[in-house]
Amino acid sequence: MATGCAASSIPWDMKSLRQPPKFTVLDTKGNLRSIYYDGEPCQGKPTRVFAYLATPENLKGKASAIVLVHGGAGRAFADWAQMWASRGYVALAMDVFGQGPDGKHTDDGGPNLDPGTIYPREAKEGWTYAAIAKVVRGVSLLSSLPEVDPKRIGITGVSWGGYLTCITAGVDDRLKAAAPIYGCGYLHEASIWSKEIQGLPKEQQKVWIDSLDPSRYLPQAKAPMLFINGTNDHCFYLDSYQKSYQLVRNRTVCVKVGMPHDQGSGASPVEIGIFMDQHLRGGKALPELGKPKRRGNLVEVRFKSPAAVRKADLCFTTDLGVWEQRKWQTREAKIDGQTIKADLPAQRPLTYFISITDDRGASVTTEHESITE
Repeated sequence: MATGCAASSIPWDMKSLRQPPKFTVLDTKGNLRSIYYDGEPCQGKPTRVFAYLATPENLKGKASAIVLVHGGAGRAFADWAQMWASRGYVALAMDVFGQGPDGKHTDDGGPNLDPGTIYPREAKEGWTYAAIAKVVRGVSLLSSLPEVDPKRIGITGVSWGGYLTCITAGVDDRLKAAAPIYGCGYLHEASIWSKEIQGLPKEQQKVWIDSLDPSRYLPQAKAPMLFINGTNDHCFYLDSYQKSYQLVRNRTVCVKVGMPHDQGSGASPVEIGIFMDQHLRGGKALPELGKPKRRGNLVEVRFKSPAAVRKADLCFTTDLGVWEQRKWQTREAKIDGQTIKADLPAQRPLTYFISITDDRGASVTTEHESITE
């Protein structure tokens, strides 16, 4: 299991990236501004980052803020920024693929995500390096705004944006809450890209594992993190996902049976907003589950929840093989005071976890456990 990188060994110049970037406003529509801000130089040439910046209406005082990082085939999403502004956050949704407001790659946008940039021979030559710089500069931009409380900034990202969120949480201690959706580390071990990475020349594999995989940075994450993924995700598999979140001490896990993998599904879980409110605005917390205790086929889990609990479920599969092809079943579990009790199926092998849902529709889960005997 990875132990992480010392601050001196990371490829990014964090002192430079923490300086507020200059930005220009292209257009303003109500509470939404289209902007460009300065990015990291690429091949000796300056770059710009396109983003949407949304501010809550009728804002008084300083607000909490959120950085929004899109996934593959995505772009800066105005409606995503406005959704968070409606929650009371100053929201920055930037483009990490070098695209402008029309979704087309610009000459000064920096590297796009393609086979030639995702697996570089040197970390600073790749897409990940440029994308993390864009995200960290976004944190710096938000921190400099007079309407933002710099001590209350969070981040969430979807798919590749979740991958970037994992790394950013490990290198930027200004963030006070992080929610990577789908994206995780150990991609060289088990993911849709593992065969590609394992087929690289040894030097390129080493660059990825040592500098570009989130497993190298998650152990340094100081902010509480919420990890959300689906049981059958076709990109980021549950075994790598579990190894990734186990690197983070202050973690909350939410695995959803059959959760689709797309931008809308990744940006919309109610748990993200509640988690950010909990850590950035003093809001009512998500439920908290203890570690399951198993005696034979009986599993018990202690919990606490500031909101009323609506239900608890046992989620399980008896399938083996590719995670995305396993069939999962859900059975209602019993709530006895502050304890959840469930009877496991006798069939082996078995992989299971316990889910609890409160009256806001927010769920958290235990880590999955696999039983072979």
